[in-house]
Amino acid sequence: MSTRSTSLAGRTALITGAGKRLGRAISLALAQAGVNVITHYNASRDEAEELAGQVRHCGAKAWTIQADLARPEQVTGLAGRARDVAGGLDILFNNASIFPTDTLQDATIESIAINQQINALAPLVLSREFAGLGATGDIINMLDTRVFDCDPKHFSYHLSKRTLFGLTRIMAAEFAPKIRVNAVAPGLILPPEGKDESYLAGLAHTNPLQRYGSPNDIVEAVLFLLRSGFVTGQVIYVDGGRHLKGAFYGGA
Repeated sequence: MSTRSTSLAGRTALITGAGKRLGRAISLALAQAGVNVITHYNASRDEAEELAGQVRHCGAKAWTIQADLARPEQVTGLAGRARDVAGGLDILFNNASIFPTDTLQDATIESIAINQQINALAPLVLSREFAGLGATGDIINMLDTRVFDCDPKHFSYHLSKRTLFGLTRIMAAEFAPKIRVNAVAPGLILPPEGKDESYLAGLAHTNPLQRYGSPNDIVEAVLFLLRSGFVTGQVIYVDGGRHLKGAFYGGA
């Protein structure tokens, strides 16, 4: 049996949190491959509109759509809204996330809940709705190289990404054969908000390749997953081998 065509041209993707950082890089790469892009945003309207203009400059179609993923009532129906705006939907990229600082000892019920809502439950609801649209397509979730390690300074975030990892595997089994579900787990790619490249350089020693990557490394992994019709339920760790090590990220 033949697998799906590797051509992406003419497909349409909804990318959550598309206006900044990796979401922006992925949106532009897909546009360059001929994918039409629906750029989701919460408060970053200007960035989303500017990105949509860049997508159109690449020759692809673009739309923007607003929703606060922290509010379940705004998540419900978002995939259908995106489909209606664009006239179709073939790819869902669950990219949006929050990255607050907390620990096991000081994490509140509220901080755990908001991380789960945005980083895991919103992707679940969107994915179920996407599958319910009935089309053949792809879902890609954004994870983190530390999903099987420990990140003591970001407990609520870490817990939510572990949830999303589990959902990736469950959905891959449940949504087959029409929909493939995979994930990308970045390591040292971009510094956190408020930090610069020296942050990455200072942690380069924590992975076997002893260097840090770039958004293009994530883009290549995403394109591979979208073009590989016989791959589902997989996580590609784009982290210089960091997931092979047991030490805490950046040392104790």
